[in-house]
Amino acid sequence: MAEPIFNRLCLVGIGLIGSSIARVARKRGDLARTVVATARRPETLARVRELGIVDVVEDDPAKAVEGCDAVILCVPVGAYAGVMEQIAPHLAPGVVLSDVGSTKGSVVRDLLPLMPGEAHLVPAHPMAGTEYSGPDAGFAELFEGRYCILTPLPGTDPVAVEKVREFWRRCGSMIETLDPATHDKIVAVVSHLPHLIAFTICGTADDLAEETKEAVLKFAASGFRDFTRIAASDVDMWRDIFLNNREALLEMLARFSEDAHALGRAVRYGQAEFIEDRIRRGRKIRRELIERKQA
Repeated sequence: MAEPIFNRLCLVGIGLIGSSIARVARKRGDLARTVVATARRPETLARVRELGIVDVVEDDPAKAVEGCDAVILCVPVGAYAGVMEQIAPHLAPGVVLSDVGSTKGSVVRDLLPLMPGEAHLVPAHPMAGTEYSGPDAGFAELFEGRYCILTPLPGTDPVAVEKVREFWRRCGSMIETLDPATHDKIVAVVSHLPHLIAFTICGTADDLAEETKEAVLKFAASGFRDFTRIAASDVDMWRDIFLNNREALLEMLARFSEDAHALGRAVRYGQAEFIEDRIRRGRKIRRELIERKQA
């Protein structure tokens, strides 16, 4: 077995992603010699103790990070600034600080001003998840075959970046590197906009007259069912993602709205060729996803 990348790793927040990291670390043994977990809710900490998926469970985040050479934030991105204020004075010299958030511009904005001089910030986004949340939702195979995007800033210690890269590689991920702004535009299209649409469609269905809504639920076809799976996602996490990737999301929503209106006009005026083109483009994207084994 390879040498562990880190000596003592602290997971701040231990929901789906955090508990999956913990399970990979327990299964492999070469991510960290000791894994510490902390969380905001006492019931979450109690459940983590019952599950036995980490070595140390600590109520106080400040105490949890002491002596750790790696800290990964696994809380909603809107909580980063508050958490960082708590832990920054207690971070060990040379610590690698990373995260799993779905927005990256806001992560740099909220963390960088509070970073101790000798700490290394290496933001990361494992593009994996399910609609379930909490420490029971995690599983060791969550990251296998999925991309993890790193967004280190220029001048970041290359050794720290390589440690985070190797960490996610051992979790089973494929690694890419982007700048934070590019990352946020891409995820606005492939993740954030689809969730916004799913929440909206489910809201539209929920607003229907009761007898119609009952029929919608009774006869829900696979298309609507797929939207409900996405819309079942964690409330706090997605509220924070929308608010912290506001500009990129609104830009993509505006582009989507224009395209949706164009397709609507084609339907209204019977423009069969335009409709066929849009359907063919959808089929083409699906084929390309399957070829890349991302479907």
